[in-house]
Order: sequence, then C-alpha cells, then structure tokens
Amino acid sequence: MPCRTATEITELLEGWLEADFSFRKVGPTAEKIAALSVSDQEFILDWVKRVASSNLEVAWQFARRAPDLIGTMDRRLMEAWVLGACDVYDRQGLRHALVVMEEADHFAERQLEMTAGVLFEDVAGVLGNFLRGLSGRRLALEQGKPPHTDTEKIFLPGVLARFPDPEDNFKLAKAMVALLWAQTRFGTFRADLPAACAGFPDPALALGQLHALETLRLSACIARELPGLHRDMERLKGQLGETLPAAWEGFARRLADPEASVEDSLILLGDACRLPPFAPWCYQAALRPEAVAAAFAARQEKEKARLRVKLGDLLEEHNRLRTPEGETDPDKPQGYDVEVRDEEGRLDLELTLDGLPVAPPEDVKQLLASVYLDFGEIPPEYLVPAGEGDYDPRLLGDTGKDPDAVWQGTYHEEGARFYSEWDMGRQHYRKNWCVMREKDVTPVFDDFHRQTLDKHAGLVKHLRHAFEAMRDENRLLKRQVHGDDVDIDALVEALADARDGSEMSDRLFVRMHRAERNIAVAFMVDMSGSTKGWINEAEREALVLLCEALERLGDRYAIYGFSGITRKRCELFRIKTFDEPYNAEVKARISGIRPQEYTRMGFAIRHLTDLLKGVEARTKVLVTLSDGRPDDYFDVYRGQYGIEDTRMALLEARRAGVHPFCITIDRDARDYLPHMYGAARYIILDDVKDLPFKVSDIYRRLTA
Repeated sequence: MPCRTATEITELLEGWLEADFSFRKVGPTAEKIAALSVSDQEFILDWVKRVASSNLEVAWQFARRAPDLIGTMDRRLMEAWVLGACDVYDRQGLRHALVVMEEADHFAERQLEMTAGVLFEDVAGVLGNFLRGLSGRRLALEQGKPPHTDTEKIFLPGVLARFPDPEDNFKLAKAMVALLWAQTRFGTFRADLPAACAGFPDPALALGQLHALETLRLSACIARELPGLHRDMERLKGQLGETLPAAWEGFARRLADPEASVEDSLILLGDACRLPPFAPWCYQAALRPEAVAAAFAARQEKEKARLRVKLGDLLEEHNRLRTPEGETDPDKPQGYDVEVRDEEGRLDLELTLDGLPVAPPEDVKQLLASVYLDFGEIPPEYLVPAGEGDYDPRLLGDTGKDPDAVWQGTYHEEGARFYSEWDMGRQHYRKNWCVMREKDVTPVFDDFHRQTLDKHAGLVKHLRHAFEAMRDENRLLKRQVHGDDVDIDALVEALADARDGSEMSDRLFVRMHRAERNIAVAFMVDMSGSTKGWINEAEREALVLLCEALERLGDRYAIYGFSGITRKRCELFRIKTFDEPYNAEVKARISGIRPQEYTRMGFAIRHLTDLLKGVEARTKVLVTLSDGRPDDYFDVYRGQYGIEDTRMALLEARRAGVHPFCITIDRDARDYLPHMYGAARYIILDDVKDLPFKVSDIYRRLTA
C-alpha cells in the first residue's frame, strides 16, 4: 500500500473529526502524518478513527500529538496512553481525559514498563484461577498499590515491570500472589503485629524486619507446597542479585521447619532488629496490618453469626430426619465439634454432631475454614447453633437495599456489579461500563402453573416421557473387548485380516453403555417491553413445561430474566437459581414474569457465564429466549454496536467452556444471529407459540 498524501489524510480527518462543524484545522496535522511511513500512517489513522467513535476532542488531541511521538514511543505504549484517556473519559468526563492526553511525556518515561511489563487486566484471569486452586479462604484479586493483602483480597499494581522479559514479569506477579496467599494461609496475621513491634525503639523498622522473617518462613512453606513456583522465585531473585545476608541464614534454617509459625518469627524479632534493615525481595510486596485489622473487624461478627445460623439450620434438619421421634431427647444438649487436619498444605475440617459425622454444605466449609485461618482453631462459641431471632438479618447479609429505591438515589452504583462492554468503534472494552443489579421477580401466586399444565396436558405427558428417555438413554459402544453381543462389522474385518495373514483383532463385541449426565443449563429470558402480550405468555408457558420436564431429567438448571434502560440500569431478574428446588415460590416467580424495559444483552451473558463457571459440570449451556436483536433506550447500543458487544460476550462465554444457544422469533434474525452465535447455535421460530412444542427437541440438541 502506497503512502497516503496529505490531501487524502485531510479528507479522512475532516470526516472522522467533523472538522466542518468544529472548525478544527486538520491540514498541518495531515501534512505531518503524510511524512511518515505507511505503517505509522495506518497506525495513527486507525486509532484516530477508533477514538473518534467515543469522543471527537480526545481523537483530535491524539491526532495532533501522535506524529511527534511515534518515533520515540513504543506503539504498545501509545495504545496504553490513548486507551487510558478513553477510560478516564468514560469514568470522569472530558476534562480529566484531556489531562491524560497532556501526560504523553509521562507515558514515554515508562517505556520499559509498558513494553516488557505485564498489565493487571491481562493476567488477572489467569492468576484468579491460580488463586482458586489454592487452599484456605477464597481471595479476590483486585488492582491496587502497593501490592498487599487485607486477608479478603489480594491487590496487585496495574503494571509489573522489574524484568526486561514479560514472561519473568508474569512469574513475578504469580510469586507475589503466592506469598500474599501464604500470609493468609499460614497464619501471619494470627498475631497482633503492630503490638508486637510497639515495644521496639523503631516500630517501623521492627515491622519491616518481622516482614522479612515471615517472608523466609512463608517462602519455605511455598517450597513445600509449590516447588516449581519456588524455583522460579529463586531464579528471579538471582537475576536481580538478591541474596540472603549471612547474618540471616540461621533465621532461615529455623523458620524452614514445617512446624514453624508466626510465633517463631516473633521470638527471633529481637535478634533481627539488631541487624541492618532487610532489603525486600522482588516478590515480597507490602505488609498492611491496618488493612488486615479493618477486614477482620468487618468479618468477625458476620462470620460468627452466619456460621451459627447455618449450624442451627443443619441441626434443625438433622432432628427432623431422625426416626423414630421418641429417639430425640429435647432436653439433651446437642453440640458440634470440629476436627481440623492441617497437614502437608491440605486443610480438612471434619464436622461432627454428638460424635456423629455431618456432611456440611460448601458455604459452611468455607466459613469454618475462614474462622480457622483467623484464629488457628474454631472457638467453641462459634459452634453454638443460633436460635430464631439471635441475629439481626443485616448482620447476616440476608437483606439489602431495595434495588428499585437504589436506582432512584444519588449513589445508585453503591453495591452494584460492574461489567465491561465491548466498544466496536474503539475496538476495546469500556471498563466497568454497565451497572448491574440482581433482583427477584415478584412472585404471583395464581393458577398460571396449573392452567398451563391443563392447557398442554398431552404435551406435558409427551415431554415427560421424552425427557425420561433422555435420562435413561443408553449408547451402543462398538469394537469392545467384552460385550453383550457380537459386532458383525468388526468380526468381518477381523476375519478378512486373518485371511490375509494379519493379526486378528480381539475387539469383536458391542455393549450398551448408560450415559452419565453431568449438565448445567442457564436460561436467559428476554423481559424487555417488546415481549408484552402473547410473547410473554408463551415464554412463561415454555418455562413451566421446561421445568416440569427437567425435574424428570435431573439436570441442574437456573432461570434468569434480563432487561434494563441504558448502561446505568442493567437488571437481571432471579427466577430460579441453580441451588433452588422447583417449588411453589419458583412457580409463582415464573407466573410473575412481566415485560420491563429494553434488551441490553452483553452484561446478562457475562453475568450468567460467571455463574456457570462456578458450577461443577462437564457440559455448561446458556440458552437465550428472545424476541429480537440487542437494543437500548436512545443509546449507542442500538444497531451494530449492540450486536458486536453481544457477539464478544458470547465469544467470552465459549472461551470459558460455556455453550451458548439462542431461540428467537425475530424473522429478521438471520441478518445478525449467524454473526453473533454461529451458524448452528440458534433457532428461529415463526411463531413463539411453537416454543412449548419444540422444547424437548431443542434441549436434546443442546445437551447431546
């Protein structure tokens, strides 16, 4: 491609920047760009076009500065600079974005950081999965400076760039995460660290030396738990010339004992304080005891209340299941005990009631583990089952602000979930762009469920038989060593081989194999205003029939509705969660499904993908029931922007192992559904009334 002339570039800039209306003089800038190489021209012009889709002034400022910067600034750095300005524009407005545009020199100073460094947003997903695989309390990963943990979250900076190789910087981030996890897992914060250091002449120095002692102890723990990562940590230190001072070698030997604890570090602190300050290692992060104390204070009473209430529920269920009734003595005290096995990095907690083992649900296990990590034991008062009314529901986290009331307030984003959105013009995500809240559908206790079953009585019977057959269906496995019958095809081939002098195969049988179902399905129901009337009724009928059939099949399933009006009010409506039984409440919620606002889809797909990721299942499916294309109220989401964001959300779902599928009645859907879902991942119904009749065939297709 030849270089563009100044005249050609002027025409492009005038169009993208609307120069006729803004009176921007783009000619001199076009001449500068025309003097550059083809690749530099295309890079600058591509980004001007992208940014102009978000804000013309930010795009103009980029166009003015880019020709002078491109010779001295790495392209990745320039992208980070302009995207940073766009992100600031999204969050804080134009004035703050222009300040970022003025800081191009500051970005240029971070050349090494941006060319070799790893960005938090690029590694957060991988490191989050790594964290979930480690034992102990579940820790969230967030961006923040300096790197530290408050025992609820691990904070990492936006960029890590201690090494010229990006792979080494990633391993440095992983090492930081591992050491901060080890602080929570192996009891660094079971001691009052500020109080332990307060008696020294220089408490800040003492805290730094204590941090160093704990780093030695926890590094030894990581060497036992994660030997491969520990080797990387040692290599990274070696590259930076970081060694253990000779005076600290005795401390390291003592703290390497598997039985060593934070108490051993406190015993050695006096001797350590007589030494020069320890130079922190590259992965050491920071020690923030004040942040830990704040998190512990917020967590302590809540976890105690939640654990006692959960244990009370377990006790009530245990007594209800005991038979015969006369066997239970109401005056006899019933007590829980916990046996903790914390060996070789594995944390196992066995709960017993009156000496008999109890299988606690996952949330109780997590509560017990969290309490143990705080105290090194489970205090007896935490194991006393709570009675009715013992705790304020607000302490239990069971009540929250009314979402409808919150939307009306000034601080309507408080407590909401945020989801990024793909901007097709910018070719990048708008970070934390959609403000989402989960709400419960208001249940309507009427006769809709019964009327639907009566209306479709013949179909209900057919569906139940069809789904029972899916549950019990067997698969014929051919060419087996052992089996129920002879595989004629395999036998003929084996005889032919023998006739030719080849070795005869022993795989000559067929046998029936019962298929094991391990499936989780989330149904995402369009509750936009366009579903008003018979579409809404058909959706609800289809959901009733689906639930009746799925109950026979035994697959785990959830149902959520979605709607919203602009990015600031995205709503997901709980109809049935994965853990809920199909009961009268759920039936009433299905009856209560009513049309709401518009059809912004990306946030709903991303949220339900996150929910499916948390479900243990071999096959995960996300089914959308919708009557049309993505849309929103006087918003850029209308048209191609919404289609591209939805497509990107679906790609994210597929990368997460979720199989998306769409059922729609939009006759124009062939214009956009193949692009969004792919050729084989949708079905268009000419009449949504056909949906109840198609449901078994569609579900079989999805979960085969």
